Amino acid sequence: MTALETTLETVVWTAVCRVQDLATERGAAALLGTDQVALFRLLDGRVLAVQQHDPFSDAHVISRGIVGSRSVDGVEVPTVASPMYKQVFDLTTGRCLDVAGKVPARGLSPDLRTWPVRVSDGLVEVGR
Repeated sequence: MTALETTLETVVWTAVCRVQDLATERGAAALLGTDQVALFRLLDGRVLAVQQHDPFSDAHVISRGIVGSRSVDGVEVPTVASPMYKQVFDLTTGRCLDVAGKVPARGLSPDLRTWPVRVSDGLVEVGR
């Protein structure tokens, strides 16, 4: 591949709910194909999506976590704390910010997968 060649990925958007169905600062789970996704509507109106599967407890519970924020490199980022062992994840990147003294189950990555989200005509759409 040369520097001039690029690969274009086609994002397929799937409507999962109405934005008004999401409570602010609370999570909701959605099924996206075979993936379980945790959706979070923030106070500023953004909707973010991360994997529902908690890599530390090996359970699908992230949408039940506590939403908050943390300063990361001087920038305030939205977070969710797992309801199981209280690991804290950056909702924008999925990065685990605090392992809370645990290691992920089955050799899993400590970070959460993220999906692009958009709101179109009041519908929350998740891309893949």
